[in-house]
Amino acid sequence: MKAALKPLALILFLTLALCACKKPTPLPEVTEELRPTAQVQQLTEVVADSTTNATLEQAFAAKKSDVQVSGRGVVIKLLASDTHGNQHQKFLVKINPKQTLLFAHNIDLAAKIPLQVGDEITFSGEYVYNPKGGVMHWTHRDPRGHHPAGWVMLHGEKYQ
Repeated sequence: MKAALKPLALILFLTLALCACKKPTPLPEVTEELRPTAQVQQLTEVVADSTTNATLEQAFAAKKSDVQVSGRGVVIKLLASDTHGNQHQKFLVKINPKQTLLFAHNIDLAAKIPLQVGDEITFSGEYVYNPKGGVMHWTHRDPRGHHPAGWVMLHGEKYQ
């Protein structure tokens, strides 16, 4: 058995010796243009925390609607408000690399949220499935008290 190990040990030794002779390639210097933007860093942090959006992601996978959920994400697009009937502030939020939510925040019942693209939000509301990722609504209090109160948190301030 020792005789069989000698050729293997010799091959391993020669392989390591050859690798050690190779000059390491220096890594490129990090310049400002190579640094990730604050928006990308925020999105990375949100995506890394996958347990926060687990219920939401499960509802999407199961194509469930009318599910009360909480989560977090990064605002990626501000849309024109819906002014027909009850007014709704509309915006898109990225909650993971593959899923985006459309928010329909009722601004007849709650204050308009001073959002900017790149803002990180946390939220609670009712999720409705659609193949594009889903819609979040009921991000406000129910004036009749029949529905759980939802909210959107931005920079430590709760909008509901």
